[in-house]
Amino acid sequence: MKPATRHLTHCSRCRAPIVWCLTTANGRRQPVDFEPTEEGNVAVMQGPDGVLYVRTVTAARPDIRPGEWRAMPHHATCAAPPPRRSSGGQRAAAGAVRPVPWQGRQG
Repeated sequence: MKPATRHLTHCSRCRAPIVWCLTTANGRRQPVDFEPTEEGNVAVMQGPDGVLYVRTVTAARPDIRPGEWRAMPHHATCAAPPPRRSSGGQRAAAGAVRPVPWQGRQG
């Protein structure tokens, strides 16, 4: 099965055809490659509300149910992925004291 063309859009970085899905785990948006593939590690289905939903294919749930198709998350296949963000920003050295503005005594 293949998603309907009304769901089709393109990646803003590499221009590859993708569809946006909601994850079944937490309802977050996830870009998925438009073309189904047997090597995919997610299962996509269209809900009764017309929205595409995606779930991860795991060892505990490896079966593809009727109405689902396998696909790849677009983050794994994007030809022009976004730059990686640092995970902590600038961290202070261990044991460092944060500077505090000087306050004069009032007398």
